[in-house]
Amino acid sequence: MSAVPMNFESQPLDMNLWSQNHLARVEQALSQWVGDGAPAGLGDAMRYAVLDGGKRLRPLLVLAAYEAVCSGAPASAVVDDAALRAGLDEAALRAACAVELIHAYSLVHDDMPCMDNDVLRRGKPTVHVQFGEAQALLAGDALQAFAFELLTPDNTLIPAATQATLCRLLARAAGSAGMAGGQAIDLASVGVALTEDQLRQMHRLKTGALLQGSVLMGAACGHAVGEAYQALSDYGAAMGLAFQVVDDILDVVADSATLGKTAGKDAAADKPTYVSLLGLARAQAYAQELLAEAHAALARSGLPDTRALAALADMVVRRSH
Repeated sequence: MSAVPMNFESQPLDMNLWSQNHLARVEQALSQWVGDGAPAGLGDAMRYAVLDGGKRLRPLLVLAAYEAVCSGAPASAVVDDAALRAGLDEAALRAACAVELIHAYSLVHDDMPCMDNDVLRRGKPTVHVQFGEAQALLAGDALQAFAFELLTPDNTLIPAATQATLCRLLARAAGSAGMAGGQAIDLASVGVALTEDQLRQMHRLKTGALLQGSVLMGAACGHAVGEAYQALSDYGAAMGLAFQVVDDILDVVADSATLGKTAGKDAAADKPTYVSLLGLARAQAYAQELLAEAHAALARSGLPDTRALAALADMVVRRSH
């Protein structure tokens, strides 16, 4: 007799417990791996940039997407093969840490005087303020390189094809077709009147690409294919853009103590934002529209359990910092 599929969506998820369990794994791994053996104080700067701060949204997206795929039929073969499942569990944790390292390196570099020249990040002095510009530059470089080292460990059960896919997804999300490209557009757009389409494209690259990439890396760890993979990609795109829209809103309505970074800096730097282009009310409405798009994508994924992904999207749009 075939088993009756479990209706996960009708059962409430204790999101606090889910997040705490996964965050504990991520924090332990980052604390163990980051800066280990780095010379001349470099490890201290790397650890300062990564540990003890941040929402860890990107690692949670990796793990939530991986679990969602493993809850569905496309992952049945993976679930039944204990050795392969162990390897993919390891891949998901390493991917979660790697994407956080890329995010951390980007913040270190973005905060430097040659970029945004910011002095506060995650409620503490930025890395270049604490360690000097040269050490901050090297710490960012080292974090970026270490992210890819994490994805390609020796003596592992992770299939080589999975390692290669994760490296490609992360590189694309972080490079000129993603985060770095978006930052270049951002720097070139100071004082420039962008259209809504141009602003959307900038934010899809600058912020959205790494968030979407996090979802896709989790999906790849679970060997997602077809409609499930495409739906998760659409979810990541909508949620990633929503994150930046809300960031623009918070830059206007929240204070620095709440944000953990300098409030109002976009307006002070004459940077185009969703609030400056659309107005506050329309920007808030657009965030809700993107949240609805994210939920619709999950609904068409065909995956039995997308509760964590849905809750993370809600958190992104409803957050206060």
